[in-house]
Amino acid sequence: MSLPLTHYLKDFSSPSAAQPSFGSSDFGDLDNDPFDIAMPEPEPVPAVDVEAEKRQSYAEGYEAAESEARARHQNEIADLEAAHAQQMGELREQFEAQSTEAIAAGIQNLARELAGAVADQAAVALAPLLSDLVAGKAVKDLAQLIEMAILSGDAGTIVVRGPLNLFEKLRDELPESAELLRHVEADDLDLSAEIGETLLVTRISAWTASLKKVLG
Repeated sequence: MSLPLTHYLKDFSSPSAAQPSFGSSDFGDLDNDPFDIAMPEPEPVPAVDVEAEKRQSYAEGYEAAESEARARHQNEIADLEAAHAQQMGELREQFEAQSTEAIAAGIQNLARELAGAVADQAAVALAPLLSDLVAGKAVKDLAQLIEMAILSGDAGTIVVRGPLNLFEKLRDELPESAELLRHVEADDLDLSAEIGETLLVTRISAWTASLKKVLG
């Protein structure tokens, strides 16, 4: 058997090598590139408005600066108000201290003035009463002297000069000798009684002058 075994065994022969085909159909349509993947078109980039960006940046910077200035101004106002409140507090304390001293001094002065005024008013109010007491005492003393003169027989008609009210008191003190008394009205505080050559005078005017001097 010089022929190859494969010659007799056709059905079992090795497959013939496929011949490459370079037809256009084997590469497909070049227009239908399998690697040609459809990509979405990029969105258009909007045009930048430089002037608008500048204006926005300026506005933002201005707003930030204004906010900072406002905050700084508010802080300064707060500091000024705090300083003013402190000064007012110090002035109030000083005023209250001075007012307290002034009020205390004023009360003391007022107390002294009131005491003096009360004393003066009391003296003025008591002056008529004291004058009446002094006048009454003076009239009684004068009546005793007149009575002694009458009893000694040295008295005739007794001329009494002075205010009528004091003469009436004198007459009341001498009811038994009232007919011997003759009154002569005189613009004087004292009573004077002429008994012969003797002149008896009360000292009511001197006491009244001293009282007026004391009262100022």
